[in-house]
Amino acid sequence: MQSSPKVVEFSQTIDAAAAGMDKAWLARIGDHLNRRYIEPGKIAGALTQVYRKGHLAYEQALGMMDLERQKPMTRDTLFRIYSMSKPITSIAIMKLYEDGHFQLSDPVHRFIPEWRNMRVYVSGTYPNFMTKACDRHMTVKDLLMHTSGLTYDFMMRSNVDAAYRKSGDTRGKPGHTLKAMMAGLAKIPLEFSPGSAWNYSVSTDVLGYLVEVISGMPFDQYLRTQIFEPLGMNDTGFQVPESEVDRFAACYARNRKKQLILDDDPAESDYLKTKTFFSGGGGLVSTASDYMSFCRMLVNGGSLNGQRIIGRKTLELMTCNHLPRNEDLTQWATGAFSETANEGFGFGLGFSVNLGQARTGSVESEGAYFWGGAASTIFWVDPKEELAVVFMTQLMPSGSFNFRGQLNALVYAAIMD
Repeated sequence: MQSSPKVVEFSQTIDAAAAGMDKAWLARIGDHLNRRYIEPGKIAGALTQVYRKGHLAYEQALGMMDLERQKPMTRDTLFRIYSMSKPITSIAIMKLYEDGHFQLSDPVHRFIPEWRNMRVYVSGTYPNFMTKACDRHMTVKDLLMHTSGLTYDFMMRSNVDAAYRKSGDTRGKPGHTLKAMMAGLAKIPLEFSPGSAWNYSVSTDVLGYLVEVISGMPFDQYLRTQIFEPLGMNDTGFQVPESEVDRFAACYARNRKKQLILDDDPAESDYLKTKTFFSGGGGLVSTASDYMSFCRMLVNGGSLNGQRIIGRKTLELMTCNHLPRNEDLTQWATGAFSETANEGFGFGLGFSVNLGQARTGSVESEGAYFWGGAASTIFWVDPKEELAVVFMTQLMPSGSFNFRGQLNALVYAAIMD
């Protein structure tokens, strides 16, 4: 993260009418969040931005970014965006695809040789497994789609995710690196043969490592030079500089009495420490305005302010449903946790994709795509409406409340033309 002077990416003037939206109806977003969540103490605070047709239609900071220090939420508050890092990493690897470095069907072991003989779990517990051969090799596309057979250590569902926890080699820790993570994963079998199911996983962290191998550049440096600096995302990175700690929000959870308790103190957070492990799946800190710059680039078909980040056709490829027969995640997901509902939603290359209003029961347009983060952050982009929404709060876990569903109804109701 850079502590250099901020770059304002769009006018701070809010103009709902120019965006074709009703100002009074947009104001209901803040009313709803205040009444339902902030005043009852369910969340400390929130920051919401709505962008449509080239204009910032709505922005409001509510409540507190840090209850213990009584610091109000501000538009430049820094948030842990966790899995909202994944779409950024997916764009990063696809930039290298556009440069001709690989095909989506290429086996992952082309870049990680020790993965050539990965096998599938049959029975047993760590480290004594019975396994079988994969039906086919894992591909780069499998990583982008979460059909790789990998998993997460927090799933608490299988002997494979238990092995991730016991091995200690599958997530960032002091002195750990992406390369070390790849070596650790090579010793643990896959949940299923690649391409046969969908399971939320460390796949995007593996993509971050592939960026390093293919580009010859450290992953954090690649993101900074190829995405963040061109988009003016100067507040986005894997570490919070000491000079910016005052803007870093506290992160909360809820105890058994449904009271907020501190989950990560910004004054003592690991995000203040020098990093060696750069998690493309969940390691970034950002602001609402920075992430909106990323979303505006997506709305614009891959470019922003004269800076092309990704090609329009590549973005179209990434945001269409790649599940066979245009099925949704109900037919493919293993039932473990993820940041998306299953019914009516497919999956592209790094994004969950809306398959139509009748299938989702939502007013959101078919083809809209989105993702969220573990601390209840959300974004979505609706190309048909030229719309992007960014919602930031800091509440663990993300399944506590259905913020996306509620904001979806409130935002689309405000559209006038």
